[in-house]
Amino acid sequence: MIESNKYSIGEFSKKTGISIRTLHYYDEIGLLQPEKHPTSGHRIYHHQDILTLQKVISLKFLGYSLDKIIDLLQKPSFTVDLTDTLTLHLQALEKEKERIEQSMTAIKRVIKLLKDEGEVDGAILFSLIHGMQTESIQTKWMERHKLTEVVEELTMKTEEEKTTLDQTFVQMAKEVKKLYGQSVEDPKVQNMIREYIEASFEFLGEELIQKLADVDMEELDIQELEEMSPSPFTEDEQKWLNQAMEYYMKQTES
Repeated sequence: MIESNKYSIGEFSKKTGISIRTLHYYDEIGLLQPEKHPTSGHRIYHHQDILTLQKVISLKFLGYSLDKIIDLLQKPSFTVDLTDTLTLHLQALEKEKERIEQSMTAIKRVIKLLKDEGEVDGAILFSLIHGMQTESIQTKWMERHKLTEVVEELTMKTEEEKTTLDQTFVQMAKEVKKLYGQSVEDPKVQNMIREYIEASFEFLGEELIQKLADVDMEELDIQELEEMSPSPFTEDEQKWLNQAMEYYMKQTES
């Protein structure tokens, strides 16, 4: 120790748990500038610097940037005006919390999918992940088009049900890659379409299917919705898949 109640940067680092590198950086940006020895230039910290550092840590905990903390440290006291910035920070943290929770949910679904499948084509997997990522955007699209009841039904679906649908999509996508080029009338192709549609209907349920059937699809911008979840297939594969589905629908209607 240099003197009583005075600390070298190493001593101050040990006392506060803040690394020497971070203390150097705080000094450089003017956040926590200790006294400098007149001859050696070594940093000398005092008890007041500990109190300042506590303020810095507290403000960082609340989510403030270092630049903003520098400004706040100049204030001798705080008034109700601080609630405005705290409210903004709270809103930002709530959004970040929502994003993290969505990411964690998606990660769990992907982990389970990979464990069950063993191997998944990259284009298929990333298409699926992108779909998970844009679920909130898709929900807003449906709300904007007054599909509130549909949204309510979908939000009630369990993660297990969503994971099952993920697996169905992956299986179908694998079959598309394998069967592409064959006649859309081929029994294997039509069986693939049938299994996927039946699984999708099972996921949706009769009540939700009826609600979707009552929607005037011509008034909706379906292309906008489709662009939110890019297809994992090539243009030719997607065209072939659309033709196979159209053929299946004609057969079921006849």
